[in-house]
Amino acid sequence: MAIYHLRAKVIGRSHGKNAVASAAYRQGGYSVVAMASYRAGSALTDERTGRTWDYTRKGGVEHTEIIAPGDAPAWALDRSELWNRVEAGEKRKDAQLAREIEISLPRELSADQCIDLVRSYVCTEFVHRGMVADFAIHRPSASDGGEQPHAHIMLTMRSLSGDGFGKKERSWNGDDLLVHWREAWSVAANAALAEAGQEARIDHRSLKEQGIVREPTPHLPQLAFFDRVRAAYAARMAAEISLAPIRLSMRARWSSRASNSLNSS
Repeated sequence: MAIYHLRAKVIGRSHGKNAVASAAYRQGGYSVVAMASYRAGSALTDERTGRTWDYTRKGGVEHTEIIAPGDAPAWALDRSELWNRVEAGEKRKDAQLAREIEISLPRELSADQCIDLVRSYVCTEFVHRGMVADFAIHRPSASDGGEQPHAHIMLTMRSLSGDGFGKKERSWNGDDLLVHWREAWSVAANAALAEAGQEARIDHRSLKEQGIVREPTPHLPQLAFFDRVRAAYAARMAAEISLAPIRLSMRARWSSRASNSLNSS
């Protein structure tokens, strides 16, 4: 079943919310190079800190690709040089380094169809506006035992100017643009589903806006699945322990009844 999920966040040098960013912070500030390495499952060296981040053994990375505007210099298509230039161009300790868009991909689409869908969406919504986009498609296991295909799209926050980066484009930070991106993703995904002959559809609107009365279903990352398994196992073990005295009592009663029956016969 196709689900809608799009989350946008800014990757900043002064904050982060995952193990990769935390490790990078301990080496001298949160690193967009480390994040790019992790998302792509590659090995990159952060020239600012001298630390090499090697995630080549990371599983579940299905496809990686960088797309830049037509007039972009060649280095914009090199993952290491791209994100090291981003790092070098930001001097503040609280600098905003990149934007990341995370989207769920329909299970109903094949791997190639997912790649085409993400590529088209990235070109239309981000590269067309002047951003360089570095995206990776992951396909880990989901909580129901199926696949959980999704994409991470890392975006530059400065426009390109000549052979380097220019000013930061504040217009890319607007709430109205984010609303547009959310709707545009549902339109693009539904068009791809229709073209593939699938009946499933996604909707960017809230349940209230759709007129649906129920509790929203949370989007669970892969690790949350294992948390749920551990919790279920712990609950089952607790139930087994609490039922043990009852089972012993029932076995004693059955043994007594069996013994009485034999004696009477």
